[in-house]
Amino acid sequence: MEVDKPDAPKANGAEAATTAAAPATVGDKLKSVVALVEKSVKAKDTRLLIGRLLRQTASVRKQLTAANVKAFLRQTLPADLESRAFLTSQVEQAAASSMESDEATASASCEATSVLPEVELYAYLIVLLFLSDVKEFKLARTVADAAVARAGQFNRRTLDVIAARIYFYYGFAYEQTGELESIRSSLLALHRTAVLRHDAIGQETLMNLLLRNYLHHNLYDQAEKFRSKAQKADQWRSGQQYCRYLYYLGRIRTIQLEYAEAKDCLQQSLRRAPAIAHGFRITVSKWLILVRLLLGEIPDRTEFAQPGMSAALEPYFELTQAVKAGDMRAFKQVAERFHELFLADATHNLITRLHQNVIRIGLRRINLAYSRISLAEIAAKLHLNNAEDAEYIVAKAIRDGGIDAIIDHDGAFMASRERPDVYSTAEPQAAFHARIAFCLDLHNEAIKAMRFEPDAHRRKQETSEARQERLAAEQELAKALEEDEDEF
Repeated sequence: MEVDKPDAPKANGAEAATTAAAPATVGDKLKSVVALVEKSVKAKDTRLLIGRLLRQTASVRKQLTAANVKAFLRQTLPADLESRAFLTSQVEQAAASSMESDEATASASCEATSVLPEVELYAYLIVLLFLSDVKEFKLARTVADAAVARAGQFNRRTLDVIAARIYFYYGFAYEQTGELESIRSSLLALHRTAVLRHDAIGQETLMNLLLRNYLHHNLYDQAEKFRSKAQKADQWRSGQQYCRYLYYLGRIRTIQLEYAEAKDCLQQSLRRAPAIAHGFRITVSKWLILVRLLLGEIPDRTEFAQPGMSAALEPYFELTQAVKAGDMRAFKQVAERFHELFLADATHNLITRLHQNVIRIGLRRINLAYSRISLAEIAAKLHLNNAEDAEYIVAKAIRDGGIDAIIDHDGAFMASRERPDVYSTAEPQAAFHARIAFCLDLHNEAIKAMRFEPDAHRRKQETSEARQERLAAEQELAKALEEDEDEF
């Protein structure tokens, strides 16, 4: 009887292919990140930490559980290290409060004997991510305090990226527990230290944390004083931090009545923000809509119908419709109905400022529709108290150039003048100039953002190993763009 022996190798090959195709576990992914950290420290290359480390950490974040976090701590940190016992106890408390199963901790058998400071602080960061995701913010605050203190004991440039992420969750934990004001002095001290150590990524992160701290308590003057005097690099290291900085600067300029600059900052921030960062984009869009309304512009309907944002922007859409129509009654109804929402968004002061804009737009519509109309009718259409108030408002609009008309005080009416052809004025030229300036600014920013290797001018033959590493990095970047971003 003959035996078909070639089937055995085929079976083994299929089994091997199945094993190779098996998805990597959380422990394997974290182990690869630790290997990346060690490689970066050995090569003294911080670029890997800024890009690949944060992307790989974001990809594994949703899969973190108390069990695999404890296993990671056991495999990564030495048994005699104080940080290991401290972090393990915090994770166990979080697991106990959330009644999470702890079955997989026994699978970690390999224990470390020594550890780099970068790896130790990365372990702190993983625990902070886990505690923030399970909403154990008091425990996260305790861990963040210890992590910041531990990071302050080292002065290593390879620690800057990890320390910056720790600072972010340090501020986030205190904000969620309602004690953001208590860490303001600590953030200022950390920012001074980062400046003295030439820690660029730390400076950017801490500056944004301080601006957020000031704006959270409506301290706009202090925020502007700090922003104007703080040391800043010409080129930001982190695109996410620069995006956030533009948003804070736009808010400051809005409160200072500098609406044109505020609009530019908010538009740049919205353009730079990732498409998947819905929360951040919604927040920026709310402020940008109000700034444009205060400038007398009416946002397009398509701006309110973006995927994932239409429901959150619905109150602002109704507000825009009321302003566009110049309907004072509808404006007051929208402002009263969504008063609590506007308070939560910290935009209620801007809604109050829009009151005059509604009157101005309504008056402009009346000016276009009527060649002559009595002041009493204007007062009735704009829901003003009497004709005398209407006369003062019309006079101010004429003085400001909002409408082209004259007032007959004796006859108690407003007479509109014939409007000139807009194409015979300088308005088309001004609009065309603004568009060209925007395109030139965009081009200049793109040029400034370009980076090259120190030896980029030298042509080198790419090795097969370097090519494989480059392709792997490109695939990883493409995959990371599809995943949720924790930066916003």
